[in-house]
Amino acid sequence: MTQPAIYIIDGSRSPFLKAQGRPGPFQASDLAVVSAQPLLMRQPFAPDALDEVIVGSVSPGVDEANIARVIALRLGCGHRMPAWTVQRNCASGMQAIDSACTSLLLGKSELVLAGGTEAMSHTPVLYNHHMVNWLGELGRARSPWQKVRALARLRPGFFVPVIGLKKGLNDPVVGLSMGQTAENLVHRFRIPRTRMDHYAVQSHQRLLHAQENGYLDEVVTIYDHQGTYYDHDNGARPDSSVEKLAKLAPVFDRKFGNVTAGNSAQITDGAAWVILASESAVEQHDLSPAGRIVATAWAALDPAQMGLGPVHATASLLASQDLEPADIDYWEINEAFAGQVLACTAACQSEEYCRNELGMDHALGEIPHECLNVDGGAISIGHPVGASGTRIVHHLLKVLQRNQARLGVATLCIGGGQGGAVLVENLQ
Repeated sequence: MTQPAIYIIDGSRSPFLKAQGRPGPFQASDLAVVSAQPLLMRQPFAPDALDEVIVGSVSPGVDEANIARVIALRLGCGHRMPAWTVQRNCASGMQAIDSACTSLLLGKSELVLAGGTEAMSHTPVLYNHHMVNWLGELGRARSPWQKVRALARLRPGFFVPVIGLKKGLNDPVVGLSMGQTAENLVHRFRIPRTRMDHYAVQSHQRLLHAQENGYLDEVVTIYDHQGTYYDHDNGARPDSSVEKLAKLAPVFDRKFGNVTAGNSAQITDGAAWVILASESAVEQHDLSPAGRIVATAWAALDPAQMGLGPVHATASLLASQDLEPADIDYWEINEAFAGQVLACTAACQSEEYCRNELGMDHALGEIPHECLNVDGGAISIGHPVGASGTRIVHHLLKVLQRNQARLGVATLCIGGGQGGAVLVENLQ
């Protein structure tokens, strides 16, 4: 039986704004709303014509637990519009797309707004457990004497904060930070520091080239409450060079490591969207599909090697469609770390890795560097974890259109040891 088509109608995203050491000008819901409004305004249907809104977000605000519902209501989708939030760490925005595909394939929905949003600069700073226990004791104190005794037990160490973002970027099962898992891959595939730094510099150069040539027209201008506007990704460093990056100290393994802040993804705030539709919705609203979602795939592996998730997901994705890497015109591999992307390309070409880890009798194949992340990636653009999965899928389609190419794969690694991949076809 032929699978119903799932069409990508349109998309947009906010500028990705680099964290500056304090909360940024936008909450996650703000970023989502202001970047979706222009997208919805140019459609031939009203927001309440959507069947549901699905949003990926890793750490929504404590007052916006189901942030998708908050966003849908603020967008004017109406009280009767179902909206729900999904979380798959770094692939949350991709999970939103996959969840929308499931609803469309099952016939539960015909028109879905799917995306992701994250304001990483707003990730909360928490009390440590000593302070939490002390506050509980103080709250239970009833008599003045009990309160005095509780106050006497207050210690300076109770004020040491817990950085929520740092906790979130650590894997509790293997006890490693995401950067330490990247160091594992750099060691496993013997990737030199200079090669990682060169890759990072090229990410900035590619983003700057894309900005200068208008290749990022999916980015919408947004305004904060003070009237300041933001119209581009602000993480690009025009002066980046291998020589400058070589001066940076390793962050995750200070004695022997090679992963630095310069060859890692940036901490960023941002939101991204796509509108997905069934064939009947295309006919009903007289839409012009830009592309279609051909297939999706998910895979899992050792959390300590989590950066290789794209290899596992891509192998499954291509096998399901009887394709080889040579059949793919362009690629997006989310740049969590330069070493992680380079390890993925090395693993794809390694017969040993593909045989031992994927059960294949040959190497998966080459991913040409000139066809990979051609407009830069998370090292320069940033990686707002809830939004990146949507960004790379939609931008991949824009790359295919610009180059009159047909097929592309967007894939990313996922903290906790998973990988996700989406096969996109350009219809224009």
